[in-house]
Amino acid sequence: MVFLIEYDRARGRVVKLSGFEDSAREQAEDARLALELRLNYLGVEREVVLLEASTEEALRHTHRRYFEDVAGLTRTPGIDSNQNGP
Repeated sequence: MVFLIEYDRARGRVVKLSGFEDSAREQAEDARLALELRLNYLGVEREVVLLEASTEEALRHTHRRYFEDVAGLTRTPGIDSNQNGP
């Protein structure tokens, strides 16, 4: 799948997330361009990206920075932060 993400860096949040089947890649690219042109025209600074992943869950795992806050990003998966070590 191809995912179109509109991300507000200042607020640290996804504004829009759209998924496209692989066969609709050209449509996804057209949507990305249209969104970037509209945001530019309006003077809105946002990050607009197209990313590929097998599922939205995989996308959320591989591109965590778009979906988690700083605290979530600094946590190591599978390790309890309350442990004091060996």
